Amino acid sequence: MTAAAETVTGTPGSTAGAETAETSAEAAPPSFAPSPERAAEYLRRGWWRRETFLDDLRRQARLRPRKLAVAARRIGESRTDTLDYAELARLTDRFAVALLELGVRRGDFIAVQLPNRWETVPLLFAAIRIGAVTCPIDPVCQEEELRHRLELTGARVVVTVPEWNGYPLAAHLTALKADLPLEHVAVVGGRSPGTLSFEDHFVHTPWEEGRTGDLDGLELTPDEPFVVLFTSGTTGLPKGVLHSQNTVHAAVRGYADTFLLDDGLVAAVTTPLVHYSGFGQGVLTGVMVGGTVAFQDLRRNDALLDLVERYGATLVYGPPSTLADIVRAQRAEPRDVSTLRHAITGSAPVLQDLVDDVRETLGARTYSVWGMSEFGPVTITRLDYDADRAAYSNGGPIDAMELRVDHPDDPTVRAAVGRLRVRGAAQSLGYHKRADAFAAELDADGWFDTGDLARTDGRGGVRILGRARDALLRDGAVVPMTELEAIVSRHPDVAETALVGTTGRHDDPILAVVVPSGPARPDLDGILAHLRAAGQEERFLPERLVLVDALPKTLTGKVRKAELRRRHGGQ
Repeated sequence: MTAAAETVTGTPGSTAGAETAETSAEAAPPSFAPSPERAAEYLRRGWWRRETFLDDLRRQARLRPRKLAVAARRIGESRTDTLDYAELARLTDRFAVALLELGVRRGDFIAVQLPNRWETVPLLFAAIRIGAVTCPIDPVCQEEELRHRLELTGARVVVTVPEWNGYPLAAHLTALKADLPLEHVAVVGGRSPGTLSFEDHFVHTPWEEGRTGDLDGLELTPDEPFVVLFTSGTTGLPKGVLHSQNTVHAAVRGYADTFLLDDGLVAAVTTPLVHYSGFGQGVLTGVMVGGTVAFQDLRRNDALLDLVERYGATLVYGPPSTLADIVRAQRAEPRDVSTLRHAITGSAPVLQDLVDDVRETLGARTYSVWGMSEFGPVTITRLDYDADRAAYSNGGPIDAMELRVDHPDDPTVRAAVGRLRVRGAAQSLGYHKRADAFAAELDADGWFDTGDLARTDGRGGVRILGRARDALLRDGAVVPMTELEAIVSRHPDVAETALVGTTGRHDDPILAVVVPSGPARPDLDGILAHLRAAGQEERFLPERLVLVDALPKTLTGKVRKAELRRRHGGQ
């Protein structure tokens, strides 16, 4: 048995009195707020603070007004839009008054359904300025899932694009207005009946001239809800995770401190700005430390190297598949990537081949991050780990978080392999209008059940093995599903794969569901040989193989394994 990780202390920051801690505790939903003593500790350590991300922006606009804050590439139009800190601060005020003009009031929700465009950034800060809560939505979210998000939040304004991948987003949102509290659809780069031109109302009208007084007294405090993020919804309708600025600050402060980020940061972000990793580790971290954040509107990983070269990126963030694409692109058409130091990845296991490829081709070191919408980044492989650690571990907890691994059948017993539970200052405020569902994941001491199985790494950290509900056992050992999937996906004839049991029992045969990468059709013998060559144990190898054209996924890209079992388990 392995003991649970001890509380990890962070770099001390600003101090605050107990009265501020009590205010922080009262602002969150009472059942999920930390005790006044714990809240005071969060403040003392600098994980929580009295300031906000809007204060960070104002500070950067004062200290470095002409420094590049945002570089947003529009690939289809062959242009890059840029904002320095002074421009970003000015547009924040302009957009804030523009929202007031649309009837948005303190406590209202606004939805932002945009690809990675510069407009998302000042909108996020403008919402803080007027006391509104932002609901980021991926453009791929359509039909009933889009309706669910708007219905749950009661968003009064949506900012979107005319269409995405051929789907008429603006027209669909306009049609929803009759059934929802939605009042305005503002369209970036176009217009359709019943909508507003975003450029006319937000960009070209200097609302901030003589009107900033209208904003007085509206700003969100550090502990009020400021953003709602939706879970993947693999087992039902997605839940809306509410965060305050302090719960997000605890996570991104830990992220920034781990990598010693400062105003020299130039981050090339590949993940959507409407996801935690994009706006949190990307935009908010960049503004907090006074760095630069670069991104592009289409997922063209080969083109990302242009941003790295042009702006001297020091850090690139993206899932392992994205980093692999970047490596291939660099080998095919080398760019100057000499400024890169950190390649940070998450959402899937990192393999040694990728660590080696990133080091040899990009000259950067790979770090693994694991997190979830309810907390943001929780674990990271740190600077003082050995250079290959990301291939074997998801790292230890950031300073503001604790973790422990429990025996699968007894949460009072710690284990080397078991169910991962976490707690700390980055914990969200709960699920919007679903307090019962959030409470069900917490024990009496505030430990949150992540739903993941993990293996301790011997250094206070963990390696994620997969979702507990999808777990398979062999001789009492947990099959490392996510690692096996990552290895199979590196087979030359495989585009992606998922491993599942056939019925949902722990002793099920292992079924490999594979999407071929081309005309070649991989067979089971070839897959098994590939896994054996990677050193995988015989008892963990799949017994069946099914080839499919695509894997069923949620909007956030997670595979619907229950659907795979239903379709292929009985074959």
